[in-house]
Amino acid sequence: MNDEVSQGWRGDIWLADDHCLLLATLGSTDSHVHYAHQVLIGLDADVEVLLGEQRYRGPQVLIPSRQPHAILSHGAPCLTLFAEPLAFDLADLALACEQAGNSPAQLAERLRHWPRRRLDPRLVKALERIRSLGEQALPAHELASTAALSISQLERLFSDKLLLSVRRLVLWQRLRVALQLALDGASLTEAALAAGFADSAHFTRSVRRQFGLSPGSALRQLRLRTLG
Repeated sequence: MNDEVSQGWRGDIWLADDHCLLLATLGSTDSHVHYAHQVLIGLDADVEVLLGEQRYRGPQVLIPSRQPHAILSHGAPCLTLFAEPLAFDLADLALACEQAGNSPAQLAERLRHWPRRRLDPRLVKALERIRSLGEQALPAHELASTAALSISQLERLFSDKLLLSVRRLVLWQRLRVALQLALDGASLTEAALAAGFADSAHFTRSVRRQFGLSPGSALRQLRLRTLG
């Protein structure tokens, strides 16, 4: 393990249904895009991020959903929040972080009770089905039937309300499942197959596109903690 990898992504991670907290030293990443909003709070120093073509540096950096970005800071202690736009607005996340200070426990408590965005009941049913998926495929017609919609109506609802395709949200959930299994001690292959990926290579490619680094580098020194 080289010094660069050993200095980054070391710490604790807490997973909830619609958000994730990470208290760890940052690792630099390649440019990437993911579905979640992201808030980075530097603990001992400012954090630096490339958003599109613009560099941003400060004690707190906000990264909107689907915004191409790369983390430039490396080895700096940071509290990081990932949260799904279907549940939270980015401005609310910034406020919650400000109120909680630098305490992951206080932030977790605030997010636990923070009002979620109101969603179409049909969308809620579809999301519940997506969150329950495992290694099995989830055909579009099955998901549409769960929400009492046609496939075209389901796609339109996702596009209009979440600004995301059904397929992309299913992939996001599979990534979440696989990452949690890997953090629990499963091998990358075991985690990938249990979450419905074709193999560990497919999982690794997806993590690199979504997070700008390999899952091995990201997960090797993170400890999974329990919220609550």
